[in-house]
Amino acid sequence: MAILSPSILAADYVNLERDIRKTGEAGARWLHVDIMDGHFVPNLSFGYSMVKAIRPITDMVLDVHLMIDCPIRYVEEFCKAGADYLTVHVEADTPENIHAALDKIAAMGVRPGVVVKPRTPAEAVLPFLDKCDLVLVMTVEPGFGGQKFMADMMPKLRTLREMIDERRPGCHLEVDGGVDTVTGEICKENGADVLVAGSAFYKAADKPAFVRQIEG
Repeated sequence: MAILSPSILAADYVNLERDIRKTGEAGARWLHVDIMDGHFVPNLSFGYSMVKAIRPITDMVLDVHLMIDCPIRYVEEFCKAGADYLTVHVEADTPENIHAALDKIAAMGVRPGVVVKPRTPAEAVLPFLDKCDLVLVMTVEPGFGGQKFMADMMPKLRTLREMIDERRPGCHLEVDGGVDTVTGEICKENGADVLVAGSAFYKAADKPAFVRQIEG
């Protein structure tokens, strides 16, 4: 069974509390929070204060994705704010600092993970895999919602599934970008067990049915 992690990047910011509560009422167990700094990706979104504001209003798992340069500078704040999973991009800093960020996340009782952009090979995850509880594969270029799903990422997904099964059983394999009920099935067939959906979820006329279809 897969897990749906709706991305609040596609929610109504004026009515964000309403949309978060409706996300939980629809049956979603996770909530994806995209953090963008305008440097690592060409867009700005939220900071750790948003995670802190969300934490008291939901018991959904907060799946926080840092699209920021030098994430080690801020991981402690995001952990304190209430993240359950906290993922950092392997491309965002030196290997030494990515290792240090993962260690700090784990030391604070939060589940660490890494993310790879579309052009980054699966092998870039391997040095960090033993420290990860989540590996996220981007199936769009990170930075903006509503992009078209990149089906050519599926070989990478299969490779990572094999790596995880061999080296880190129990680690989740997540996909983010262009996921809907059709592309979600493709991702599951290729090894993903957590699916991030933004526009497709928040525009769905029947959100509980969307959750059931993705997770079924």
